[in-house]
Formats: sequence, structure tokens, C-alpha cells
Amino acid sequence: MNLVPLYHLIMAAKKIPRKIKDQGNNSLKSYYTYAGMGFQMVAIIGLFTIVGIKIDKKLESSSPIFTAIFALLGVCLALYHVIRSVLNSK
Repeated sequence: MNLVPLYHLIMAAKKIPRKIKDQGNNSLKSYYTYAGMGFQMVAIIGLFTIVGIKIDKKLESSSPIFTAIFALLGVCLALYHVIRSVLNSK
């Protein structure tokens, strides 16, 4: 394994001013924050949809009305959670 490119990469990183390094960390932190919010949205919507499917199966309804209601409720709650998180982070 040739370590010369890795050495040059480390030396180049040491020459980067501290402000630029800190900006990179902040943008990476915000990226992880918003990516996490996306996963949370998917989890909330998915959980509510699964609950709606289970209710529809248990009640043996002819149309998936509870699936639709719970999926929309999950979307509303997920959007509320994201908006609240974004406003609190400012």
C-alpha cells in the first residue's frame, strides 16, 4: 500500500486555515441534522401507515380508510416535527 498520497493529503489538510475547517464541520453537522430529520419523517409516516394497515386488517374493512387516515396523520405529525425542529435550531 502506497502511503505517499495519504501523507500529502494530511499535509495539505494541516495548511487549511482553522476558519475553513470549522465551516466544514458546521456544514457537515447541519447535513447530519437534516438527514436525520428525513429518517425521522420516514419512520413517523411509516409507523402510522402500518398502524392504519393493522386496524384495517383487524376490522376487515372493504376500503383502506384507516390506512389513509393514519398515513395522512403521520405526514402531518412528521411535518410538525420538522418545522418545530428547524425553528428551535435557529
